[in-house]
Amino acid sequence: MSDAGQGRSDAGRGGGAPGRGAAGQDGSAARGCPEHQTAVASEEERMKQRLACIHHKIVVLSGKGGVGKSTVAVNLAVALADKGMQVGLLDIDLHGPSVPKMLHLEGWRPQGGDGGLLPVDFTANLKVMSIGFLLPSDDQAVIWRGPRKYSMIRQFLADVEWGELDYLIVDAPPGTGDEPLAILELLGDIDGAVVVTTPQQLAITDVRKSIAFCRELGCRVLGIVENMGAFVCPHCGGTVEVFGGRGGEALAREADVPFLGTIPVDPAVSIAGDSGRPYLLAKTSLASAEAFRAAIAPLLALDDRTAASEAGAQAAAAASQEGSTATASQEGS
Repeated sequence: MSDAGQGRSDAGRGGGAPGRGAAGQDGSAARGCPEHQTAVASEEERMKQRLACIHHKIVVLSGKGGVGKSTVAVNLAVALADKGMQVGLLDIDLHGPSVPKMLHLEGWRPQGGDGGLLPVDFTANLKVMSIGFLLPSDDQAVIWRGPRKYSMIRQFLADVEWGELDYLIVDAPPGTGDEPLAILELLGDIDGAVVVTTPQQLAITDVRKSIAFCRELGCRVLGIVENMGAFVCPHCGGTVEVFGGRGGEALAREADVPFLGTIPVDPAVSIAGDSGRPYLLAKTSLASAEAFRAAIAPLLALDDRTAASEAGAQAAAAASQEGSTATASQEGS
């Protein structure tokens, strides 16, 4: 993956200016080069072939940083894999990749396969890719402008051997900038986005922008997850709404999108992320784990809708074929 290698080289030289200059060059002079155009066409063909093997594509978004979006993305992926699905988890937060740490995969390096780069296996049915696997150290800064970031995300889709997947979960950085825009454009036929917020109005104000972003780009909002909801005291069982009450649920009603549930404030969720063991694997029966499992119910239902749609299409094709046969028979007689 050439851009990642170049990114290490830029940063190794002390960074900022060379990386920014290279990004500018990527987006201008190189575009007119016939060899470059041929390479891009080949890459797009590879990307189409790989994406055709992925049944459902879901992006996890938030207009606000610090709401636990990566925590939600990781645990959604783990929950789907726990249901026996073949799952890919793609971390496109190029400036602050969290997924390798949250899955205790720091230091792993993807290996090259016959047709591209092999994602890192977390379990037998959960594959992971992140720029964090390609950097020489956790302290390495990625100093790129938009064209280089777009190119890197495109390579993640075209050059990584994802294989046959039931679900690809994409963890996007906060906001509505380069990376979320790039992934929605590149994925094309996408099932939708899961939007993450916390209850307080400061977060809700920014998360509204994510919903507007999705609608502007024609991306369905599968639902809103409210993270860091009420805190349940482990001693007395009393409930404290630390960040205010039900802001995510109110936003879902306002935007007329599904509300996927509230994940309570639970110190164990933070501890699990820092230790590299997903919360769902460490605390399987507690309230937060149940909330994560409930949040994937609409995502699992995507398979039912797809099956119904395919069955309907097959029935329509069969009816059309029967009609054509009958018409031909009448004309012949």
